[in-house]
Amino acid sequence: MNLDSGGRGLGSTGPQSGEVTAGRRDIRPLLAVVPYVMRYKGRALAALIALVTASLATLVLPVAVRRMIDVGFTQDAAGLIHQYFTVLLIVAGVLAAASALRYYLVTTLGERIVSDLRTRVFEHLTALSAGFFDSAKSGELISRLSGDATQLKSAVGASVSITLRNLLLFLGSTLMMVVTSPRLSLFVLAAIPVIVLPLVAFGRIVRRRSREAQDTLAEASGYAAELIGAIRTLQAFTNEAMATHRFAAAVERAFAAAVASTKARAWLTGIAIFMVFASVVVILWVGAQDVADERMTAGRLSQFVIYAVFAAGALGELSQVWGEISQAAGAAERLNELLAIEPDIEVPASPVPLPAKPRGEVAFEAVRFHYPTRPEVAALDGVSFTARAGEKVAIVGPSGAGKSTLFHLMLRFYDPDSGAVRFDGVRLAEADPRAVRSRIALVPQDAAVFGASVAENIRFGRPDASDADVARAAELAAASEFIARLPQGMDTPVGERGVLLSGGERQRLAIARAILREAPLLLLDEATSSLDAENETLVKTALARLMQGRTTLVIAHRLATVLSCDRILVMDQGRIVEEGTHDSLVQQGGLYARLARLQFDTSPEPMPVV
Repeated sequence: MNLDSGGRGLGSTGPQSGEVTAGRRDIRPLLAVVPYVMRYKGRALAALIALVTASLATLVLPVAVRRMIDVGFTQDAAGLIHQYFTVLLIVAGVLAAASALRYYLVTTLGERIVSDLRTRVFEHLTALSAGFFDSAKSGELISRLSGDATQLKSAVGASVSITLRNLLLFLGSTLMMVVTSPRLSLFVLAAIPVIVLPLVAFGRIVRRRSREAQDTLAEASGYAAELIGAIRTLQAFTNEAMATHRFAAAVERAFAAAVASTKARAWLTGIAIFMVFASVVVILWVGAQDVADERMTAGRLSQFVIYAVFAAGALGELSQVWGEISQAAGAAERLNELLAIEPDIEVPASPVPLPAKPRGEVAFEAVRFHYPTRPEVAALDGVSFTARAGEKVAIVGPSGAGKSTLFHLMLRFYDPDSGAVRFDGVRLAEADPRAVRSRIALVPQDAAVFGASVAENIRFGRPDASDADVARAAELAAASEFIARLPQGMDTPVGERGVLLSGGERQRLAIARAILREAPLLLLDEATSSLDAENETLVKTALARLMQGRTTLVIAHRLATVLSCDRILVMDQGRIVEEGTHDSLVQQGGLYARLARLQFDTSPEPMPVV
């Protein structure tokens, strides 16, 4: 698997699904990290050299031990013993320096790789189509971005290094055992399948259990993120106990999965260690018989046993690290699923450029559209209209009529099922979505305010804007007055989702952001819905100035806000049912006239009898 491969991963039904695919689980997903390692080949090579040096230094020790035992600790051999211990001290220094260098290089390499991977995953998420986020849970995505990446970091930064070190020790010790005593080595080689087969079997169980634990933890994290994001609503409806109970249940499921994973790893470790050291005991017993029969020296047996202990320890360590690598493979698989999802809205291979001089003209041509999550309901059913350059067009109608869907298609969050949407004469499906969106300013009904300063929130509309431009946009949006009252003015943090601001203040920041963008097309979705009468008048004046020379599409439920528009489109059940000015539509006596009567008729109604 490749972390940049195509295909669909998060849900077998496509990007609209938030379910996780289940496939064959092995450590191959970790191979997808190799391209990230290759970006830092010098550091990786240095770490490998340090690892090999430390392993070779370790393998030298038993040879010195054999020589000392065979020579004997006599007065005649004192000079030779001094030399051996001097060499051993040097070897120990080399081993310590190489191990420290390996640890530093491998750990920092792991941190660097995971940082790159996190950035890559986040970049990919921001490029996915809106349809994916209709069903994907943001909490689970954050869990993958943080928790799974951290799990992967432990493998890349430590486990892989430990695995390579122990693998080198195991292979080197095995080779030296063969050199030391081919006869005893046969016993070792015979024991290897008995040791390895349980490791493989339990390794698969560990991988499966680890994946289940990660999935259930992501579910709990997603639920918690959703509740914390709506904490005021949660407390307002006094549902703390219900929420805690549901979260506790999710945590218990994650705990049970983690216990199952840990239990499998414990069995894996215990069986491996017993099998490894039991084989060492058997080999030591056979070797003792060979020394008694003078088929080998005590020093050679000691050398063989030390190598056998090295090999056994390395194999036992591999059994533990294998479980960690299996967990990391599950995390890599989950990240890989995200990166394998392709956006439905892609940049054409050869996008048609928009006119150099923007006009802001919009055209819908017999557009039909169903949301992927509601394929049985037509959001738009044969919609056709044109908004000429500089024209102000209002879109009204009951909730669910399809008004906001027009904006979604205009921003190319989705593509229509049939028909075409054009911007300045260019079909959106043939244009670069980013080029289209760069010429559009949006003020949504639910203003998105980020946990940053006031100035940063406004500058989101145009990141390269100067402080003077930001201040001017705030003034035009009637936001300067409340900003001046804030403790730090423009530099005041507004809290997550703008929780420290009122609804009207958040809306004015969104309007200032749209003003700062200076786009030829304005999309206003209930832009003044959260303002009081005084501020609404101020903002309307600012918007009237802003609309001059720009095409504007206005969605409004309050008809008083659309009276000054050039044209009004009335929508119902995904279709445009009426079109005209306020006066002409009232005279027609249709849906618009009924809505107008409900909003403008101020005649008193009799009080209900209680």
